[in-house]
Amino acid sequence: MCTPSLRLGLSMVRITKVHTGGGDTGESSLLSGERVPKSHVRLELFGTIDELNAVVGLVRAELERVDGRHSDGGLRATVRRVRNSAEPKLAHLQQELFDIGGECACHPNDLPEGMGVISMEQADQLCEDMDAWLTDLTPLESFILPAGSPLIATIHLARTVTRRVERVAIRVRDLEGDGAVRSDVIAYLNRLSDWFFVLGRWITAVLGEDEILWVPIGKRD
Repeated sequence: MCTPSLRLGLSMVRITKVHTGGGDTGESSLLSGERVPKSHVRLELFGTIDELNAVVGLVRAELERVDGRHSDGGLRATVRRVRNSAEPKLAHLQQELFDIGGECACHPNDLPEGMGVISMEQADQLCEDMDAWLTDLTPLESFILPAGSPLIATIHLARTVTRRVERVAIRVRDLEGDGAVRSDVIAYLNRLSDWFFVLGRWITAVLGEDEILWVPIGKRD
């Protein structure tokens, strides 16, 4: 990935050049300006956040692809309900992931003055979303496999990549000290994986689709 040449401000980012050639030797810059190898764990962290954001983009694309009409041409109210609820939240989530990626591009002590960061308010909102969706769901009686429609399978992909982001964030904290990744970010990532899981279950239920359940070895055909 080419590192853009940026001018950072409180309300704008101006990209003046995409390819600088600065990474051709296997190094890149943190937000603080420090040059590090591209194998550096902090680059892995915000690179994996970028990957997750791209997967969320795929979730939004799959949501748009869901057929919104019945075979007789009538509108499917359930599809409209899912889109009206999930699409704004997914769009907002991509913004927050970009915020987190920018923050994780350097040690919290080196963040530019005035740079906005997420707080527990955003992490708590994820819990509020889950609580609302859970009112429409029955309790689980088996584990769910990461399968189903393209939309649900892609949501499961987002869930698993989120867990990988969380593991890398913990590794950064283990290597660089307790303050290397803010606790609000760790909490957000932990809740976000559960958020995707519940979102997938909720969409499956609203659309009237079947969950793909794990079957113990002794009960399989």
